[in-house]
Amino acid sequence: MEGRLVMHNIIPFSTQACRRDLNRGKQCLSIVSVLTQPVNDQVGKLSSSKAVYKDNFFELVAINYISKIVQASTGFTNNRSGYDSFVEAATGLWSNFNPVQQHEIVAKILDKAIPRPILAMIRTLLPNSKFTRELFAVFTTLCFAWLIGPNEVRESKLDGRRERNVVHIKKCRFLEESNCVGMCINLCKMPSQKFMKDTLGVPVNMVPNFDDMSCEMVFGQEPPATAEDPAFKQPCYKLCKVNKRHSSNCPR
Repeated sequence: MEGRLVMHNIIPFSTQACRRDLNRGKQCLSIVSVLTQPVNDQVGKLSSSKAVYKDNFFELVAINYISKIVQASTGFTNNRSGYDSFVEAATGLWSNFNPVQQHEIVAKILDKAIPRPILAMIRTLLPNSKFTRELFAVFTTLCFAWLIGPNEVRESKLDGRRERNVVHIKKCRFLEESNCVGMCINLCKMPSQKFMKDTLGVPVNMVPNFDDMSCEMVFGQEPPATAEDPAFKQPCYKLCKVNKRHSSNCPR
């Protein structure tokens, strides 16, 4: 499969090759998204091996809690349990509401999940700074693996300084289970970016790689405008569970 990289030079990521280039006085480019060229009109690529998760008691409590909130917010309930219940609830949200409504409902869900006084306190005590961005990255890694899958903190360069403000999700659990580009964009990427900026005062750019289902969360980086965001140019997966069609005209 042919591939092409969409580059953006806002934040140079410090991979080993990037460090060598920086030492030579060269500027590194950061990857905003990876788009792949479909083969034989078969849109998208599915990973050959599916991750297996063994959620512990506390993770199951968190998963069932967020699933119940989604179901209560949409009015569509299901009898499943665990992460299957959460994905089913998210699918109901995606299938029965337009993108604007989806963003609004996710915003309300986040308000219910995290009390607003706590959010206000966090914004007051932790203004946008290197310390805050690195803290958010570590917090995401430690507390949300049950939601997004295995991840790690990585380094980038922001405003001329190196900081560990990037969360690299090796293979997004939500994207793999939903297998839907539109759900990734409208139920995760866009609402999360807006929530972080408007509620906590820290911008974040979420950069999904729809080829290998990885993702980068870059705290401190402003996301591109919708019209310029490569994520919105990504066609549906060949075996999209929600739309069940091979079309780039996905309702997102």
